[in-house]
Amino acid sequence: MASSFNVSMEGIKMITEEVAIEHQDGPAWTIVHRFANFKEADQKRLELEMEKDLQVKVHWQGKVNNRYYAVKTRVHPDVALEEALNARRTEKKRRKAKLNKKRRKK
Repeated sequence: MASSFNVSMEGIKMITEEVAIEHQDGPAWTIVHRFANFKEADQKRLELEMEKDLQVKVHWQGKVNNRYYAVKTRVHPDVALEEALNARRTEKKRRKAKLNKKRRKK
């Protein structure tokens, strides 16, 4: 049974505002394993998805005569950003402590 809908565009008002969303790259993907078929790659992906804060994907890649399924992982971008901020904070604290130590010696 086929049904058809007649929708006129006159009654629909389109709002087209340009929204500038700046794209930020996350951490790089690293290849964990390569497989000849998708079934094995998908099983590995399902195993790795159990880990918290880890993104996993299966990617079909390789040269035309040497194709394979690559299982790729990376840390979730939000977690990676938080780790980077914490690293900067600890580095800043270390530098300040070192500077204060030099000042006390004088």
